[in-house]
Amino acid sequence: MNKNKKVSFISQLQRNTVALISLVVAISSFVYNSWRNDESELNRNQRFASFEILLKLNELQQLVFHRIYDPHLKEKGNPRMGWAHIITITDLSQVLPTPLPEESQNLLNVWNANWSNLAIDEQSSKAVLDEIDNLRKINVTLLKQLK
Repeated sequence: MNKNKKVSFISQLQRNTVALISLVVAISSFVYNSWRNDESELNRNQRFASFEILLKLNELQQLVFHRIYDPHLKEKGNPRMGWAHIITITDLSQVLPTPLPEESQNLLNVWNANWSNLAIDEQSSKAVLDEIDNLRKINVTLLKQLK
């Protein structure tokens, strides 16, 4: 065989088919795994934020119940403590898809308008409790949709 003879592109392709297929499989596997890891991380973050929001909603609801039914227990029914729960809920909802950020803002607005009258005005406590229930339902729906 002549050493100076040039090997054609087609013959090189035929001889290296297995290597090229292996390269394509390796690159596509890498791309898929990277995409899957990103999706899994997003789901983990959303799941964690959703569970934390549920916990904070329950703590807020408990605070409202103490304020309504046990107003003499000032430390358990202090509505100013609700602000910490509201702020945490609002912050955590920012990593979640719509409508959670908007609904958490609605909860903040309802709380802002009604927190000082929880023990004396039934409409105030009802408005806050209704908004807590609404946000809880939306959050649970989101959790069910996560894969």
